[in-house]
Amino acid sequence: MKSNRRNFIGAFASMSALASTNMFASLEDSSSGTLTKHELPSLPYSYNALEPYIDAKTMELHHSKHHKAYVDGLNKAEAELAKARSSQDFSLIQYWIKQSAFHGGGHALHSLFWKCMASPTQGGGGEPKGQLSEKIKEDFGSFDSFKKQFSAAAASVEGSGWAILHLRKSDHRLIILQAENQHKLSAWDTIPLLNIDVWEHAYYLTYQNKRADYIQAWWNIVNWNFVEDLFKLHSR
Repeated sequence: MKSNRRNFIGAFASMSALASTNMFASLEDSSSGTLTKHELPSLPYSYNALEPYIDAKTMELHHSKHHKAYVDGLNKAEAELAKARSSQDFSLIQYWIKQSAFHGGGHALHSLFWKCMASPTQGGGGEPKGQLSEKIKEDFGSFDSFKKQFSAAAASVEGSGWAILHLRKSDHRLIILQAENQHKLSAWDTIPLLNIDVWEHAYYLTYQNKRADYIQAWWNIVNWNFVEDLFKLHSR
């Protein structure tokens, strides 16, 4: 299992859009350049694996419907951009670039989100150990302070979006940011390490409008082994 996890981390980190290499295949088009066919990644666990914290129906809809829609939207946007290059008609460039950013953000963030969770019987929950634990204490004062700040960031995202723990490369510091929708308030020079989806489709069947209850429950399934491996990979 440890070797497999490291293999995934290596592939995951190699993609600037945070999508592992088994998620797409490149197609050549001499008139418009290389076109990528993005694919929905398989979950690393069954739909009911995260119960009672996230119910099976929510996981099924979230993965097979919502994430799939972002994959399809990204493929559509990039195909339209390829058509624009082929025809040299860039009159809709602003629209399709925005669509690419929105759906690309959704694909990348969900691809990370699934890996950031695990059943408590498979290592989910608790607190991080090792280098990541020490770095969290260094940058936030304590794990408890980090957890409270991350939870507050997630609870206060305006509308729909994400809370994300990043590693900022310029000073090698952990920072917490919000992302409205899936692309607004984004930052440069950072590596996302851990994220929570606070769009209502991620929790509404169980928690209705009680986002704070969902966030509190989510800490029981955080896959700290994955997050630490990702942190160590980018700390070299």
